[in-house]
Amino acid sequence: MKSILLKTQKILFILFGFTLVFAQNSMKIPTDAVFYMEVNGKQLNNKINWNKLNPLLHELSKKNKETKENLSWTDYSKTGIKYDAVQYHYASFNDSIKAYNTHFIIDNKEKFQEFINSVKKKGQEVSNKKNYSYVDINDDIFVAWNGNRAVLRMISYTKPYKDLWSTEAVADSTAVAVDSVYAEEGDTAYTDEPEKPFDYKEEIKNLKDDIKYLKESIKDNNNEIARIQKDIKYLQKHHKYPAEKESAENSENGEEMPNDAYDEEEDIAYKKEQDSIRRENFKIVKRNAETHFDQYFSSNLEIEVPKEMLAFRDTNSDVFVYTDYGRIVNEGIYGKMTKFYSYGQFFKNMYNSNYSYNLYFDKDKVRLVNNYQHKNADIQKNISAIYKGKKNKKLLELINEKSVGYYAMNVNGAKCFDMMYNLLQNSGENEYKKEMELIMETMKIVLDEEAITKIAPGNGIFVLNELKSKKVEYTDYEYDADFNEKEVKKTKDIAVPNFTFAFATENEGYWNRIFDVMTTNKKLAKRFSKKGNLYTFKEEKNGGYIDQLFFTVKDGVVYLMSSADNILPVNQSDISRKWAKDSAKYPLSGRLDIQKLLTGLDKEFKSPKERKALDAIRKNVGEMYYKTEVKGESIQTEMNYNIKDSSENSLMYFFDVFDQVFKTKETEEKPQIL
Repeated sequence: MKSILLKTQKILFILFGFTLVFAQNSMKIPTDAVFYMEVNGKQLNNKINWNKLNPLLHELSKKNKETKENLSWTDYSKTGIKYDAVQYHYASFNDSIKAYNTHFIIDNKEKFQEFINSVKKKGQEVSNKKNYSYVDINDDIFVAWNGNRAVLRMISYTKPYKDLWSTEAVADSTAVAVDSVYAEEGDTAYTDEPEKPFDYKEEIKNLKDDIKYLKESIKDNNNEIARIQKDIKYLQKHHKYPAEKESAENSENGEEMPNDAYDEEEDIAYKKEQDSIRRENFKIVKRNAETHFDQYFSSNLEIEVPKEMLAFRDTNSDVFVYTDYGRIVNEGIYGKMTKFYSYGQFFKNMYNSNYSYNLYFDKDKVRLVNNYQHKNADIQKNISAIYKGKKNKKLLELINEKSVGYYAMNVNGAKCFDMMYNLLQNSGENEYKKEMELIMETMKIVLDEEAITKIAPGNGIFVLNELKSKKVEYTDYEYDADFNEKEVKKTKDIAVPNFTFAFATENEGYWNRIFDVMTTNKKLAKRFSKKGNLYTFKEEKNGGYIDQLFFTVKDGVVYLMSSADNILPVNQSDISRKWAKDSAKYPLSGRLDIQKLLTGLDKEFKSPKERKALDAIRKNVGEMYYKTEVKGESIQTEMNYNIKDSSENSLMYFFDVFDQVFKTKETEEKPQIL
C-alpha cells in the first residue's frame, strides 16, 4: 500500500512538474505593452460572406501589378490562415525599437506558403531555422511560421540620439543601440550581456545578407545606368535633351542654369552612405525579429496575457482592444516636453489611464463599448463622482425628432473642482507643489460650492436642429499669363448650422447681469443689443457661417441660439419622448442622424466626383447613439451605429457601402465610348 502511494505521489509530482514547465513556457506579452488586441475569428468568420468579399478584394489587388503577376489564388478565405480562430495583436516600444506583432493559426501550411510567396519580393529567399521558417517581405516586416502557427512582426528602428527634452544625453553609439534591441521589450534599463563566442556560421549568414543588399544596390545602379545610357543615345541623335527636360533645366529667361551646385561624386557618396545605414539598420531589426521568433517557437505556442489587460474584456465581443494611454502619451515626445514645465507632472498624471474597447458587429447595428479607468484609484473615484448628476426635464424637452442630432449632459459640476485638486495632490514633487496646494485649499474654503453649483449645476444640451444652405461672397485671386495677381469677387453656397445650446442655472440674476454688461460695455455694445429679455450679438460683416447669436435666460435655463425661434416649445413625438427619457438616465448621451447631416452638407461637395461618392454613401448611412455612465470602477461609454441597409449584418454592411463607392469610382475612371 505504501509502495502504491509513493508511486502515485511520484506520478502526480511529475505531472505537476510538466504543468509548471509548460505554464512557464508560454509566450508572455510584456506587462508594459501599450496596445493589445484579440480578434474573435470564430464569430467574425461566421459573419463574413466570402462569396461577396472575395471578388472585391481580388479586384483591389489587380491595382498592384506586382501582386497581379504573383497571385495564384483568388479565394482570400483559403490563404492557409485559420480565420475561425482567435488572432492576437500587441505593440510595444522603447527608445530605439517600436514593434507590432500578430499571432495567428495556420490550418494549411502549403496554402500559407503559397500566400507568402505571392506577397514577398520576387527572388527573396526563405530562411529555415531549427523549428520554424521566416522571410522578410519588406525591410521592416517579417513573417515566421511552422506547421500550425505564424507570427508577423513589424519593426521600426530609430538609432538613439541626444534627447532634446532631457538634460542628460543618451549615449549615441551603435553598440548601445544594438544592446537595447536585445533587452526585454519595455525594459527601462539595460544590462551588459556577456560577450558571445565567435560563430563562423552566423558570420557567414551575415555576409550573405550583405550580398543580398549589395545585389539590390547593383540592381538600382543598373537601372540608373540604363537611364543615363538612354540619355546619351538621345543626345547623340538629337544634340539636345527632350523638351520637358530642357524646360526644367533652364531658367525663366531661357538662359542655361549653372551646374556648379551639382556634384556627382557627392551624390554617389551620399547614396553609398544611405545604403550603408540601411544595411546596418536591417541587421538590427532582423536580429530583433529572429530573437522574438526564437522565443515564441521555443515556447508552447500559447499566448499569456497580463490579467490587468483583460479586466474589461467580453468574450462575446468580436474584437477586444486594450491601450495603455498613459504610456503612449507620457513616454512619447509629449511626455518628454512636459519635463521642461513646472506643472508638467500634473498633465502626465492627468493622462495616466487605460482604455479598453469591445466591438460587436450585430445584425442591425455596430456596438462599441469603451471602459476608461485612471490608474490612480483615488483620482478614478473623483472622476466617477462627476458623472453622478441630476436630470433636468426642461432641457430634455428640447430634444426633437426633426433635429439632426443632440448631445445631453447631466453631471455634477461641483465635483470638477475636487477632481482637479486631487490631480494636483497626486502629481508628485515639483517646484510650486506646496504653494499650489495651499492656494487650492484656500479656494475651497473661500468659495461656496453650493453657490457655484447654483450658477451651473452641470446640466446642459446642444441640439443641431438643421443645416441650412446660404450663399456667401468671398474673395479669390486669378493670375494672367504674366502672373499678375487679380482680385475677383465670387459667391458660393455653404451649410449654416441652426442650433440651440442650453444649460440649467439656479441663479438667473447672475447670467442676466453678465449679458447686461455686454450690452453696456463701450467696446461690446456695437455688437450686443437687447430687446425685451432677448440679447442679440451680431457680426459686423455678413459673410461667415453664423451672422448673429441670441441669448436669454428663462425658467432656470440659459439659452444660446442661432435663431430666436428656437426658444419656442416643440411638440415631442413618441420617439422624441423616448430619447428624452433615455437621456435622463445617463450622465452623457447623444444621437446623430448621419443621413440628415450629409443632406445638410450637400452644398459643400462641389465636383461631380465628390457628389457621386456622397450619394453612394448617403443612401446607406444610419444613425449613431451615444451614452456614458459609471460602471463599477470605470467610466463606460457605449456607441451604437444603427445601419439602414439590407446587408446580412453590420460587418458586411461596411463592405457593401465600400463596394458601391468603389464601383462608382471605377465607372468614372472608364473612358466614355463615343
